[in-house]
Amino acid sequence: MTTAFMSDSISVGWATPVGLRTAILLGCLLASGFGVDTVMGMETRPPNVVLIMADDLGIEAIGCYGGESYATPHLDRLAADGMRFTRAYSQPLCTPTRVQLMTGRYNHRNWRCFGILDPAAKTFGHLMQEAGYQTCIAGKWQLYSYDPPGYPGAESRRGIGMHPKDAGFHEYQLFHSLHTEDKGSRYANPTFLRNGELHQNLEGTYGEDHHVAYIVDFMRRHREQPMFIYYPMSLPHWPFNPTPQSQAWKDPSRRLEESTEHFGDMVAYMDWLVGRVVREVDDLGLADNTVVLFYSDNGTDRRITSRFRGQDVQGGKAETTQSGIRVPLIARWPGTIEPGQVNDDLIDASDFLPTFAELSGAANSRFRDPGGWGVEGQSFAGALLGMPHNPRDWCYFWYDPRPGWDKEGRSRFIFALDQRYKLFSDGRFFEIESEAMGEEPLQDPLTMDAVEARTKLQRVLNEMMAPPLSEAALTDPDEFGKP
Repeated sequence: MTTAFMSDSISVGWATPVGLRTAILLGCLLASGFGVDTVMGMETRPPNVVLIMADDLGIEAIGCYGGESYATPHLDRLAADGMRFTRAYSQPLCTPTRVQLMTGRYNHRNWRCFGILDPAAKTFGHLMQEAGYQTCIAGKWQLYSYDPPGYPGAESRRGIGMHPKDAGFHEYQLFHSLHTEDKGSRYANPTFLRNGELHQNLEGTYGEDHHVAYIVDFMRRHREQPMFIYYPMSLPHWPFNPTPQSQAWKDPSRRLEESTEHFGDMVAYMDWLVGRVVREVDDLGLADNTVVLFYSDNGTDRRITSRFRGQDVQGGKAETTQSGIRVPLIARWPGTIEPGQVNDDLIDASDFLPTFAELSGAANSRFRDPGGWGVEGQSFAGALLGMPHNPRDWCYFWYDPRPGWDKEGRSRFIFALDQRYKLFSDGRFFEIESEAMGEEPLQDPLTMDAVEARTKLQRVLNEMMAPPLSEAALTDPDEFGKP
């Protein structure tokens, strides 16, 4: 097996009945001398996988993490019924995270430009489709065309990304599927592309309601088959508009009103929609055979300040600080994940694809050597299954959202971190506060622990910048942003 899909748990490609007892049984079979092929020959059905990803939400906004400003009862219950990860990371902005998440590769390998997913890339949709899953995506795309006409350099970047129909999903319904200037609203009176048919300005309705209804219908139609559902939400991303549960929604003239005062309602509605999806899983009798994951693409919008563990925390979207990259990750899988677990393993966006490969069985079958995909993530299936595992020892970040419309003011940052320390390629070195969202700069003389951590993280930076590198990674960062 290649390192691309390896986990330090017992790697049996978990196409198994759910339940911790089953996982232990398989481990015992392997330990007793049964080969992988024998174990995989069991009549089994792999678990359904539902991945829900919020848009611009740091951990400070969620009650079970210590957030005090917003009501998130459904997410809090999801964590109480399952596992809450405290050291999950994303990139600071959406496209960098989405590209890494869907491909399992770091951005310096396959980055093109903002709002673009390389049409030649392989995604976790392709993976799960080939593993025999019925696949569905609903929500926000923004990976096909981003620069508006007339923007400097746009003529070489418009329409060069991946179309949703080519991303490995049998069915899709997505906002911002094509050109930016045609995307319409994501919230009130929404526009979206559904399986090739454009639906525009659906008066009096709310975009996220359409997407959840689409997901629910998909689950009902395919409940007898393994399902992979990816729900990249728009909430609670700007524009900060009323939701159908807001008082302002009752006045149709206010439904596209923009104000930070609506942010709390948006978080609450996001939470309610998560509860709606989970409730459907339960109502269909699929809970014990479905792992539900909740994640976020980056930190909260900087216009938002939230109360977190007795302190005010400003959103860190687009920043490399903890408030920009430390995000929620919650997993529920009744009968397999014991309720109320808190896990401090390091997780980053590249880890989801190899995790899905292991859960689906693809890691030990067709995708044992997936034809040069170059996946760099590490499966966290062992943590979900309650199996002995060795979590990753560091997370790596190559972050440069350029080129792209309104991104010319950004900069490139390359850094790595572990549980306690963070090192930038320019030598800046920080200690990460264990419970809060802070980082303290460190200078010589350092403690022995800090010296060892800096040496380790420098080695990571050196090794990760080895080829192959994308054209963007090879481009002088000073050239980006120039007309």
